[in-house]
Amino acid sequence: MLDKASAVLAALEHQPLTLAGLVTATGLARPTAHRLAVALEFHRFVGRDLQGRFVLGPRLLELADAAGEDPLLSTAGPILTRLRDITGESAQLFRRQGDIRVCVAMVERPSGLRDTVPLGAQLPMTAGSAAQVLLAWEEPERLGTLLDKAMFTDSTLQTVRRRGWAQSVAEREPGVASVSAPVLAPSGRILAAVSCSGPIERLSRYPGRLHGAAVMAAAERLSEVLRRSGNAE
Repeated sequence: MLDKASAVLAALEHQPLTLAGLVTATGLARPTAHRLAVALEFHRFVGRDLQGRFVLGPRLLELADAAGEDPLLSTAGPILTRLRDITGESAQLFRRQGDIRVCVAMVERPSGLRDTVPLGAQLPMTAGSAAQVLLAWEEPERLGTLLDKAMFTDSTLQTVRRRGWAQSVAEREPGVASVSAPVLAPSGRILAAVSCSGPIERLSRYPGRLHGAAVMAAAERLSEVLRRSGNAE
């Protein structure tokens, strides 16, 4: 049974899948694939995206962080803490997983009104500054139909790439603003997005003017540390 559960997780490693997709990818019988996926979902090894497809769940991220196996996660903590201290706002690190982005690391603002994004939270790739960043440096063939549903346009993504950071105001959630910048491999491949977010009352309608430089510096620092350690691809 462990082998079959591993097959389900391996099938979800690169993209979200429907139950039919799981059956095709694993070769398991439909009832078996469904039973395993639901059991893994109960234990948070598997989750669901906005279309109800199966995706890898937050428990895997937590275990990888605890084991220190993921250099991005083990490196992110101090850099996000520094960003939080500089901006006074909550800081997050997002990775893309198909049509969603997952919060893989976060540091909360210690007090006052804040934008809480829990570890493992799954957010859409169609709204928010982190989504803009994760798509702005993405290969064109991996954009799919996301831009058709997005709150932003291809022109927005071109501006983000040229400027080096993205901002959003009430795009993902009313009253919330955010700024994000890319963590890039030496090849230019997008690895993750560093963000800071908080209420519009503090970040204003132009949050990039306040924190764009700080968020970009944090993302560049994370890229540099990964590159020096030899863990960036």
